[in-house]
Amino acid sequence: MLADGVGNAASAHAFGRRLSAVVEVARNRVAELVGAQASGVVFTAGATEANNLSLRGAVECHLRNTGAELAVMYRQEANSSTKPERRTRSGKTRLKHPHLLISAVEHSSVKQTAVALATQRLADVNVIPVHPNGELNLDALDEMLTEQGKDILLISVMAANSETGVINPLAAIAKRAHEAGALFHCDATQHAGRLPFEMSRTGADLLSLSSHKISGPGGVGALVGTHAALNRLSAVIHGGGQERGLRSGSLNVAGIAGFGEAAKLASAEREAESLRVGTLRDLLVRELEERLDGVSQNGDVKNRLPNTANLRFARADAEAVLANMHPVAASVGSACSAGAVEPSAVLLAMGLSPQAAYESVRFSLGRFSTEAEVRSAAVRVAEAVRLVRKMAA
Repeated sequence: MLADGVGNAASAHAFGRRLSAVVEVARNRVAELVGAQASGVVFTAGATEANNLSLRGAVECHLRNTGAELAVMYRQEANSSTKPERRTRSGKTRLKHPHLLISAVEHSSVKQTAVALATQRLADVNVIPVHPNGELNLDALDEMLTEQGKDILLISVMAANSETGVINPLAAIAKRAHEAGALFHCDATQHAGRLPFEMSRTGADLLSLSSHKISGPGGVGALVGTHAALNRLSAVIHGGGQERGLRSGSLNVAGIAGFGEAAKLASAEREAESLRVGTLRDLLVRELEERLDGVSQNGDVKNRLPNTANLRFARADAEAVLANMHPVAASVGSACSAGAVEPSAVLLAMGLSPQAAYESVRFSLGRFSTEAEVRSAAVRVAEAVRLVRKMAA
C-alpha cells in the first residue's frame, strides 16, 4: 500500500478515495473481531486514547448537555416569578457532578483518566473492589448502585485483566449498568482476539481495542461503540471532524490497514491459537513448579486468558529475577507501568501483601511462542530465581 503513493483518506481525490477504501476494509475487519457494526468503529492511536475518549468524552458530553438544560432554565426563570427546581435557597445553581465507577484493577489509562476528571472536579469517582481471585465484586457494585441510584453516568470494567488474565462477568455488569441508566465501557484490549467476544452478548456500550495486542502494528487502536453510546460522547481531540467527529486528524492508514489484517487473522485463527497458547502457558507453569519450590499462581486459574500467567516466586524479588533471566522477557505489573518501584496495584487490590506483590512476575505468551522457547525459558527463569534467593539468603 505504501508503495502506491501517499494521500489523505479524508480527501476526495483519487489517492484519498483509495486510502479511504483501505480504511473501510479494516473497519469491517475490526468490527467482525468483536461482533460489532463497522459504523461503530472509531480509529484511535491506541487503547489508551480510546479509554480517555470513553470516560472524558462521556463526562464532557454530559456536562455540555446539562449546561444547555440550565441555560433553558435561566431563560424560563427570566420570564417567571418562580425559581427553577435546580436552585438552592441561596439562589445558586446546584449542578450535580456526573458519577463514574471503575474497577480497582483497571489499566492506568482508565484509572488515571478517572483521577484527572475527579481532580478537575468534573466527575465523582468510586472504585469497585475485586475478590481475592481478581474478579469484580458484584455485591459491592450492587451496593454502590443502590447508594447512587440513577446518578451513575458510566461504569468501566475491563474484560480481562492485563496482569492476571482473569476474566470479568461482563454480561452481569452490563445488566446492572443499564438498569441504572449508565453506559458500560469495557477495555477489551487483552481479551479481543484471544477468546470469542460478541459485543451484543456482553452488553458493552463502548469497547477499547489495541492493534499490537493481536500482533498488529503499534500506535493504532479503536473505540467501538453502539450508535447510541457514541452519541453520548464529546470529542477529546478537535480538528477536521474525522471518525464520526469524535477523533479529528489525518488517519494512520498504514497502521489501520495492519490492524485490520491482524483482526482478520485473529478472527480466523482464534480457536486453534487459543488452545495452542494455553497449552504452552500451562507447560511453562508446570515446568517452573517442577524446578522450584515456593511457586504459586495469582488470580483465578480456571477463569483467565489462555496466554497469561502471574506467578509468585516466594523469597525472590521479582525485579531482581527479571534482571537475571535474559533473554526471557516478562514484566512486573502492566507493561505500560513497568519500571515503577511500587508493587502492582492490581495484586494489592486482590489482597496480596506488598511482599507477595514484589515477588510476582507476569508471563505472557503469543502467536510466535514455541514449545522449545517455553522449555528454554523455564530453565532460565528457574536459574534466575535460584540465584536471587541465594543472594538474599
